[in-house]
Amino acid sequence: MKREINISKIVLTAVMLLVGLIFLLPFLWMISASMKREIDVFTYPIEWIPHTWRFVENYSEVWFGENPFALFYWNSVKVTVLTTLLSVLVSSMAAYAFSHIEFRGKSTMFLIVLATFMIPSHSILVPQFIIFKYLKLYDTHLGLILLGSLSALGTFMLRQFFLGLHKDYIDAARMDGAGHFQIFLGIALPLVRPALATYAILRFIWSWNDYAHPLVFIRSEELETIQLGIHKFASESGVYFSLIMAGTVSAIIPLVLIFILGQKHVLEGVALGGVKG
Repeated sequence: MKREINISKIVLTAVMLLVGLIFLLPFLWMISASMKREIDVFTYPIEWIPHTWRFVENYSEVWFGENPFALFYWNSVKVTVLTTLLSVLVSSMAAYAFSHIEFRGKSTMFLIVLATFMIPSHSILVPQFIIFKYLKLYDTHLGLILLGSLSALGTFMLRQFFLGLHKDYIDAARMDGAGHFQIFLGIALPLVRPALATYAILRFIWSWNDYAHPLVFIRSEELETIQLGIHKFASESGVYFSLIMAGTVSAIIPLVLIFILGQKHVLEGVALGGVKG
């Protein structure tokens, strides 16, 4: 049977490949620059495959040089993982309450939560700084974790999925004598697992890439995260782009891994959200 050639599909595929390649070029340049000599980083035309390799030297300088990059890496892992876990827990509990528990002032409180969307996060750094200093959470990892654990977006996003649960499940469990906490843990959370995974991955990426909060709330070098650590390669004696790129490539490895591992759940969550929408 002869297949018809779909010209529009071929053109669309070619355009998408071209756009994808354009988005991929900066990433390829970053990897290439991380393996070059500093003097070769900005040569023109671009030397995609280094003429003189400095892979071992650059990455050794980043991980075992003057700056404690491994410590920064560990700090980022610790802060990001704990922030993600706490944020998913807090946001899911708030979302369940706003979707399936009746209490006085519920609509008003939810509107207040939504209103915080409109406030740029950087505009409240100063009052947050004053409050956290008063509470002795300044210059601590606990302060960073608490800052990232409260999310209006996470509450709103998970609430939409909780609202999609069939009310009969909740009513049947209530008739069997289950409390809201039991229903939340035993019924609601397993049913919205794709949404939880999607939000967890997004929260992980946001926390890992956060530069502003560690810059403002962390002063001790031993508590600094990887984003601040990479900035240290720009010293008074010059900016070492080859080292910055080597540090950046090292920094994105957890993001790539977490996306690969959670890709299936993200697609399920997006598809489920699309069906609801």
